[in-house]
Amino acid sequence: MTIEGKTINLFPASEPGAPLVVLNADAGEGDAVLEALREYTEKPLSLAVIGGLKWEDDLTPWPNPPIFRGSEPCAGRADDYLELLTGRMLPAIQAQLQGMPATIVLAGYSLAGLFALYAAYRTDAFQRIVCASGSLWYPGFADYAVAHSFVRRPDRLYLSLGDREHRTKNPIMRGIEDQTRRLADHYRAQGMTSILEMNPGGHFNDPGRRLAKGIAWALEGELE
Repeated sequence: MTIEGKTINLFPASEPGAPLVVLNADAGEGDAVLEALREYTEKPLSLAVIGGLKWEDDLTPWPNPPIFRGSEPCAGRADDYLELLTGRMLPAIQAQLQGMPATIVLAGYSLAGLFALYAAYRTDAFQRIVCASGSLWYPGFADYAVAHSFVRRPDRLYLSLGDREHRTKNPIMRGIEDQTRRLADHYRAQGMTSILEMNPGGHFNDPGRRLAKGIAWALEGELE
């Protein structure tokens, strides 16, 4: 299924009302995440993997100059993409499922993790959030998150990070662990059901498994 150039690969559950996980990711990543999920949960779920994204534009909350030398600037069109996702893509996905999902989880890695967390401040469409190795270094985001309230407080909020991700020469990205811990402490102080899980390695170590762990945690308590 393709909507406005974005592709949707749907892995539907056979059980009516099973939770739906919406994952913004590169094409083909769904198989790897589903395989890793079998190690962490036996709960039934539907997985919708959305590809064809221009990550620096569709998943960033506001414009920002290039992060790396020679890279493109970030256009900050997350609100536009979120409107497409909730207004057209999500209804099209739900129409292919057996019954309405009991819970909808929005998940992502890196900039897609940033987008998942940002989305909770802009819409009530998602009940649970998985921000795996999210790009919470994005300039101004941590301040924005602390200063604003969720449209709908997530039932479960998962944050994760590699313990070597802060070891980078890029001065902007070097603050990733400080900013992630700052937000984790902020959500914990609000009494939210949230967690920050530290994983061994850098940003590119085993993203499929890191996503799977986060999704499994977010689904805990479903369909008991």
